[in-house]
Amino acid sequence: MMNRWDESSPIRFLGGKVLLYILGVILFIGVNILVYTRISYLFTPLVVFIETVALPVILAVVAYYLLIPLISLLEKFGMRRIYSILLILSLVAGLITLLIFLLLPFLEKQFLSLAEELPQYVIQLVENVDAWFKNSIFSNYYNNMFQDVEGILSQLPNTMSTYASNTLDGITTFITTITDVIIAIVTLPFILFYLLKEGYKLPEMILRVFPPKVRPDLRHVFKGIDHQLSAYIQGQILVSVCIGIMMYIGFVIIGLDYALLLAAIASVTSVVPYLGPMIAITPALIIAIVTSPFMLVKLVIVWTIVQLLEGKFISPQIMGKSLHIHPVTIIFVLLTAGHLFGLLGIIVAIPGYAILKVVVGHLFVLFKRRYNRYALEDNQYEQSE
Repeated sequence: MMNRWDESSPIRFLGGKVLLYILGVILFIGVNILVYTRISYLFTPLVVFIETVALPVILAVVAYYLLIPLISLLEKFGMRRIYSILLILSLVAGLITLLIFLLLPFLEKQFLSLAEELPQYVIQLVENVDAWFKNSIFSNYYNNMFQDVEGILSQLPNTMSTYASNTLDGITTFITTITDVIIAIVTLPFILFYLLKEGYKLPEMILRVFPPKVRPDLRHVFKGIDHQLSAYIQGQILVSVCIGIMMYIGFVIIGLDYALLLAAIASVTSVVPYLGPMIAITPALIIAIVTSPFMLVKLVIVWTIVQLLEGKFISPQIMGKSLHIHPVTIIFVLLTAGHLFGLLGIIVAIPGYAILKVVVGHLFVLFKRRYNRYALEDNQYEQSE
């Protein structure tokens, strides 16, 4: 009777024990989330600790993947690992010092000059747009919507001063950010040294915590994460350097003001796919529009050529298709991470998503093995590995 009822019951029709197991897991996760939200104050020290160490650890990981190929190359030539690390770190420190003394004063001068003149550029841009609309076919609509643009422009400096005088919270946030950056710079060399010295031991140390039965699968996951991070970080840095160099050459050719500073901004912001170029071109567009319409045309030509070279030749050769992430997915991930975690979230969004994709992908393969429903796909997956 029990078997007959079980075969004809709705639960059996909807999945039987598997459905009950899934519902139980969902209920268990929901109860845990509810409990942890009630006692979230207990995790405040942990959150503060993570926020404090996140920046130096991220910078150290980036530097690790940039320097580890050089250290491995020196080891192949017979140099001991510790001496290779000290040599590479000394060369990097010397290069950074040289760049600081040679480029930083010039970039600082250009930045301060641009910061002083940018409000005037913006005001001039607004005035030009205002004059164009007043003399265009849209003048009647424009005049009805904006009756006192000149008054707004005349009050703009005072308004900006008023807002600046009332930004105590912004100043506090700025000081906190500067403090975090200083802490990151001070602790970065120590974290990086131990990563370079013993980083290859870290996966095996973590594996010892888990039962021997799951260690092969976890080792496979760690290898996939390592491959994704190394491919993304090394490739993205090279692409950013290439973009900065091409932008500088193009800006110098067309005679755009602040060419080096704008090229540096383009190089730094290009680490954020899709959103970075839009952020970088904004100050260049303002300067070009105010300078002359012909300068705007030349800027658009330079920007288009650089983006085509980067998209069609540089990125495919350097990055390849190692991440296998759809462009729409990248945009959604960037927007979500930026909304949740700000600038830091935008920076780590893509590598974080790549890591999550490796973990979830392997868990799905284990799920399919567990229920033995996709033998063909599993065999193909193992052969591809």
